[in-house]
Amino acid sequence: MKRALLKMLTLATVAFGWAVSPVQAAESIRIGYIPVLGSSALFVIDGEGWAKQAGLDVQLVRFTSGPQAIQALVAGRIDGYVAGVLPLLQARAHGVDVKVVATASIEELSVIARGALAQGIKPDVDGGLAPDDVKAIFARFKQDQTRLPRLAAQPAGSVPDTLLRYWLQKQLDFAQVNTVASIVGVDIDAAQQAFLAGAVDGAVLREPALTVVKTRLPDARILASGHSMMPDQPGSVLAIVKPDAPEHKVWAGTLTNLFVRATRLLAQHPDDAVPFVQKALGGGMLNDDVMKTALEHSASRFVSDPARIVESVKQLQEFEVSEGLLRKAEPVEDLFDTGLWQQAKP
Repeated sequence: MKRALLKMLTLATVAFGWAVSPVQAAESIRIGYIPVLGSSALFVIDGEGWAKQAGLDVQLVRFTSGPQAIQALVAGRIDGYVAGVLPLLQARAHGVDVKVVATASIEELSVIARGALAQGIKPDVDGGLAPDDVKAIFARFKQDQTRLPRLAAQPAGSVPDTLLRYWLQKQLDFAQVNTVASIVGVDIDAAQQAFLAGAVDGAVLREPALTVVKTRLPDARILASGHSMMPDQPGSVLAIVKPDAPEHKVWAGTLTNLFVRATRLLAQHPDDAVPFVQKALGGGMLNDDVMKTALEHSASRFVSDPARIVESVKQLQEFEVSEGLLRKAEPVEDLFDTGLWQQAKP
């Protein structure tokens, strides 16, 4: 029934002039991505066969980390990118003409706690705790355990690490992070495994990892939701290299249309995306129920409007400069091109 309704809606959009127009790409379009839920729009486009139907030959290129994807982008080995937004500012600083044309998701990252750090948190508090309550939890942990809690994030300079430090300093008003927590920088998979193994007391995770750990550790609790860490927290984005260049302009609008369409499906009908996301991320390790739950929990965060994150990107970049992670701030507005999204939205 849902499939039939979606087909009817797709046909109906033609009358409003924003449906995807078939084009013929001269060669393959290489889109680099990180295997996280924020890349799900790509998996929907691929699984539904929308790119082929529109005359595009889209090749998905998987990377295990943001820095790898950025290196490929700077070297000209990919034409587009679906991953975190902050590294793109540095790519532009190195002379790469890359533009964010749509967002994929917002408020992806949350802080989850286990053991002594999770004590006293009610299981239904998925929206995160009030700052004073979190500060009290940290103080109690330090007093009872006679040590600082260990929090797993990705390496220094990554979005998870920067966001964790921003939350501790700006939202919780801790002057020095190293007096509150010990931050452990590891890769995405290692952070989840360290949390499950009890090697850390908390971790910065996103879906489907959050659903996985809550399923395996029923006593795990959300310490800070994506929204409480930072409202409109920037997540994954779709960026295109030289979107106005003649060789890219022939497909940039069509790809953006498809991406917005896929993001809308994820927001409105997340269950329909389960097989595509499961194929891309499950790897035989997750069952459909876990992926379904993860997508349903994330539905409201699948947002395609790039203007939504401009201010939060500015805030995080300013924080990175103040922390010495960046030498200087880059013009954030120059990174965004909202025109293609404006043409794609219904």
